[in-house]
Amino acid sequence: MDDRNEPEPMPRSSPKRGILVYLKGQPDASLEEVAQAIGVSKVAALGHLQKLEGQHLVQRSYRAGHVGRPRVIFRLTPESVSLFPQGYSEMSRAALEFIERKLGSAAVGELFQQRAHEVADRNRPRLSAGDVRERVEELARIRTEGGYMAEVAARRKGSLELLEHNCPILALAERFPVACDIERRMFESLLHAKVDVSHRVVAGDPVCRFLIRETRGSG
Repeated sequence: MDDRNEPEPMPRSSPKRGILVYLKGQPDASLEEVAQAIGVSKVAALGHLQKLEGQHLVQRSYRAGHVGRPRVIFRLTPESVSLFPQGYSEMSRAALEFIERKLGSAAVGELFQQRAHEVADRNRPRLSAGDVRERVEELARIRTEGGYMAEVAARRKGSLELLEHNCPILALAERFPVACDIERRMFESLLHAKVDVSHRVVAGDPVCRFLIRETRGSG
């Protein structure tokens, strides 16, 4: 029998929820960083972190510093995934597996593509104006509304980075990787820009990172 403590449902606002949301966006954070992020003392933050460790939602590790003791850092565990929006992924995965058995993998790809067209058509009016940065910022807002915890990183050499700290369709993407490429191509269509992917949550990275480059005539 598994004797681990089951995670308790979290209220909409609490220090522990604040820590989990912060670590979702900022993995490998120090105690000082966590305390500052949620506005409590280091002693109070450590108490919350220890409770989350007891629930197997947070884990600590040690990183060598320049001098003195190794630096203690905290990050979320794989068990914490269930606390963030998942968009009925398990039910959807079962349905898609049924379609795959009955109609083949091509039918699954067509379904993902049709869904991407619907999502793009619904959101295109919100992305029809502004320069590429304004469109990416609006896309980040749209994605955050969908549970992806998205943000736009600093511009570098004519490009932008869109970061997504949560993947509501993780269970689907693990089973059907085509979903990720269809998503990337949907971004290109909406932004009128070149979109590449350097990191994926589905591949074990802490964030999905999209590199967006403005194409000629897209501004």
